[in-house]
Formats: sequence, structure tokens, C-alpha cells
Amino acid sequence: MNWNSSTPSLKETLSFLGSTVPPLVQNSARKSLVPWLTDGQLALVMPVIAYWSFSMLFHVIDTFQLAEKFRIHPSEEVQARNKASRREVLGEVLFQHVIQTVTGGAMLYFDPQPSTGAELRAMWDIRRTLPSWVPNSFIYFGYTYGISFVKVFIGFCIIDSWQYWLHRLMHTNKTLYRMYHSRHHRLYVPYAYGALYNSPIEGFLLDTLGTGIAAIVTGLSHREQVCLYTFATLKTVDDHCGYALPWDPFQWIFPNNAVYHDIHHQQFGIKTNFAQPFFTLWDKVCGTKFHGFEKYEKAQRRITIDKYKDFLNDREAEKQARIKNGFGTKKEN
Repeated sequence: MNWNSSTPSLKETLSFLGSTVPPLVQNSARKSLVPWLTDGQLALVMPVIAYWSFSMLFHVIDTFQLAEKFRIHPSEEVQARNKASRREVLGEVLFQHVIQTVTGGAMLYFDPQPSTGAELRAMWDIRRTLPSWVPNSFIYFGYTYGISFVKVFIGFCIIDSWQYWLHRLMHTNKTLYRMYHSRHHRLYVPYAYGALYNSPIEGFLLDTLGTGIAAIVTGLSHREQVCLYTFATLKTVDDHCGYALPWDPFQWIFPNNAVYHDIHHQQFGIKTNFAQPFFTLWDKVCGTKFHGFEKYEKAQRRITIDKYKDFLNDREAEKQARIKNGFGTKKEN
């Protein structure tokens, strides 16, 4: 490969870090990622685009039955068990996006204009605080990408904690469940674009406010907000997609996957598996992870579709045996 000799190497680019003279700070407005939208506006638009694009992918898979082997529940169960029509779900989700966008727009109105120009000085100051054996490239990549990664990860943890405790409260408090959260559980068989099918008040408190608090606490820049909001949206859709696809990166990376959340949507698991959307830590710490599935999980880090179907079939067989023997059905949680 021929390299342009006039292009400076990374070592040459970072030579200013070894200078005794600090770089000048020359602040200016940061250029947007796309010319027709500010980065703040992009943070509002991208989650909506991601939600419907990803949902439509699963809708196509549904419609043309492209992955029946990996479907969690037979397609006929969607109509038989769900208590909300697809039109009702569509309207509710669109309204959720209006609330989300208006709230985000109000927050954006008070945000300062993003600026650039102080980065070199910040890296130069960091260089002064670290021992000489720390390479300049570590400082550069750590400052340019590492800090953002840590902030977004902390945002994940804040969202997880906020949603776990509020979600759990919505189940343990009968009034809150009846007035708000029961609407989401009208979908016993979840599907992708029903991920945000909630009461408007619950949607605001659980999703909009939770992600907003995460952004404020961590001090996310608008570009970091694009990453956090879009990734969280994609993960939420994936959790409700109704499929356990072997090539789905979300379901390989996170143990809190579509099957894990499907248990929560079933009558027998509705008082368990409250954790969402990323990790299962709070369920494990608080003892709210569904019990009775351990022999199907075995040593696997995540619940797989084949083991889950084995579990559902065995559970149904036990239920029918109880009915046949005259013991009735075991009361579900």
C-alpha cells in the first residue's frame, strides 16, 4: 500500500504534548455531523428513525415468515392472546414519540451551543499529570473516545437502575399497575414496534425522563446523546422483537435479551425479570430473576430459543397433567 508521505504520523501529530508551551485555546462553534441538522436535533431524530427502521425489519421478517425457526411464539398467538390491536399499538407509540421529541426539544432549547477548540489544551494538561511512561497515543485515544465510552456506559447503568426500580414499583403497587403499567402487559406476545406501547405517563417517566436524567448526570455532549439514545432504542426494540436470532448482536452481548424479557410478559413470569434494557444485575441482586429455568440455562450466559421452547413445552405438559389428574391449574404469579 502506498502511503502519502505528506500525511503526518500520529506521533508527529501528538508532538505538541511534549512541548513546554501549552497549545492555544481558540473556541469556535462545533460543526454538525450532518449539514442540515444540529447534533442536538440529530439526538432527537435518530432514536425515532432507529425505532421504526429496526421495527420494520422485524415486521418484514414477521410478514414473510423469514425466521420461523427462531420465533419465540407461534404467529397465531399474537392475535389470540394480545389484548391490544396493532392499530391501537401504532397510535400509542406515535404519541410516545411526540412526547419524547417535545420534551427533548425543550431540554435542547436551554443547552449551550457546542464548541470546539480546547481539546488540545485539555490533552496537554492531562499529559502533565501522568507519568512519562504513559504513551501519548493512550492520552489521545482515551480523551477522544475513552471518556465518551465511560460516560455512555455510566448512562447505561443509570437507565438500568432507573427503569428497574420504577418498573418494579409499577408491578408491586396495584394502583400504579392498574392505572398505568397494565397497558403494556396487554401484549402477552410482544412484537418489535410494540416496545413503547405504554401509558403516556409511564412512557414519560420510564423512558423519556430516565434517559434525560442519564444524559444530565453524565454531562453527555449532543453526539454522545445520539449514541446513548439510539443504542437504547435499538435494544428496547430488540427486547420486544419476538425472535431469538442467532446472529443478533444485541442478544449475544446482553444476557437481558428477547427471551429473558418474554418471560416477564408471560403470566407465570410477570412478577420477575424486571431488569431492562441492558443488564440483569438488579434482578440477580434483588432476587427477582425468574426461578425454575436454571436447568434449561445450564452453563449458558444467556437464555436460548431452543431451551426456552423446551421449558414452555414442559411447563404446558405439566399443566395438562395436573388438569387430567383433577388437581386444576397451578395459580400463576
